[in-house]
Amino acid sequence: MAKATITLAITGVLPAITEIRTEGFKSIVEVQPIEIRPLTILAGANSSGKSSMMQPLLLLKQTLEATYDPGPILLNGPNVKFTSADQLLSKTKGGQSAGSFEVGMRLETGDGFQLRFRKEHRMGFIVDQMKLASPKGESTLWPGMTEADILKTGITQRMEFTRTVPQGFLPPHWQVMPDRCFLNPVLAAKGPGNAISFSGSRRWAAWETIVPQIIHLPGLRGNPERTYPVTAVGTNYSGTFENYTASIVSQWMANEEETLAEVNADLKLLKLTGGVTAAPVNDVQIELHVGRLPDVAPDRPGDRVNIADVGVGVSQVLPVLVALHAVKSPRLVYVEQPETHLHPRAQFALAQILAAAAKRGVRIVAETHSSLLLLGVQSLVAEGKLEPNLVKLHWFQRDESGQTIIHSSHLDEAGRFGDWPEDFDDVTLQAQKGYLDAAESKLFAK
Repeated sequence: MAKATITLAITGVLPAITEIRTEGFKSIVEVQPIEIRPLTILAGANSSGKSSMMQPLLLLKQTLEATYDPGPILLNGPNVKFTSADQLLSKTKGGQSAGSFEVGMRLETGDGFQLRFRKEHRMGFIVDQMKLASPKGESTLWPGMTEADILKTGITQRMEFTRTVPQGFLPPHWQVMPDRCFLNPVLAAKGPGNAISFSGSRRWAAWETIVPQIIHLPGLRGNPERTYPVTAVGTNYSGTFENYTASIVSQWMANEEETLAEVNADLKLLKLTGGVTAAPVNDVQIELHVGRLPDVAPDRPGDRVNIADVGVGVSQVLPVLVALHAVKSPRLVYVEQPETHLHPRAQFALAQILAAAAKRGVRIVAETHSSLLLLGVQSLVAEGKLEPNLVKLHWFQRDESGQTIIHSSHLDEAGRFGDWPEDFDDVTLQAQKGYLDAAESKLFAK
């Protein structure tokens, strides 16, 4: 077996995610990998499996971010909410739940992992297997692994540890221990009264950094509020991102950062408002104000209103814009329905904003039902304003058995996706045909 070592650096700019893999999760019965490019679009009908592709990764995120140790997987958290293992496991042909699901990712460095979670009768899930990949090879860890098998993988060669144990303890030996959603090789020494001494480094600190760095914007980003809570502003955003929007805007204003002007330019491009400002109310509350008119900056009190007093589309898209500008590295930003509550004109213009972020280096996964957003991306490529190799489309469909099938495609220089799966265009054409037929029939009847 080739020896695999982790080559990730946990300081500086983290490497970009280039692939996500899911298996045994809801309608994704068989293993399905999707390539991640700077602008990755997930499209398809409702309940076709788009969210199911990303939810396992969000389970890892909320498990690692929990302020307590939730065990191998936190089912009910801020990003994904389940109350039973059966709710997320795929169904077999006989209608029974599968016994496990898998989730993994690969980075631009060639490093990757694949985790398998197995359902236990009274314990929820356990980490049943962890596969690790690097440019040098692959290795596998599992609970109950012998010391000889652990040493064969070569994983322990660069681990920091000490063989010094308390007096009266037996010589230490390698074993695999669960560490939230990962498995960790440790040196364990048995002592008097069944006491055990552990030593070893947190080998997977790099993964524990990369996964929580994912920014998640759900499809429903809260109702517009009169005030928003004050939150920390930093590099990590636990839970869902919309909760941090007001505090980030407030900090940008206090520091007179140019980033806020860029967000305001996006709001004008969408023709939603002339800009956004933040006004601290007290130590725990912030108000968000927006321009009363689409082309007027909210510089004077008479030119701005509370965000709760304008269309809900502003409050839904503002967290998306702030997230895309707050990210300064190739972190993954997962946005569900970025077009929520937007006018068709704004949906088409939103493609320019996503494309600009992708060109800055942000990794965007956008789950959408908007044919206009897709057409906007195609138009940018055809106009030469967006390189086609920055875009990837994954089209989700379900077969007769209910299993998700993913069709992946890229754009050519004319912005064409090639073979277009049946859906958006057919629906539009059928709707237009139905109207024209009905109108023609009415006119002839008269």
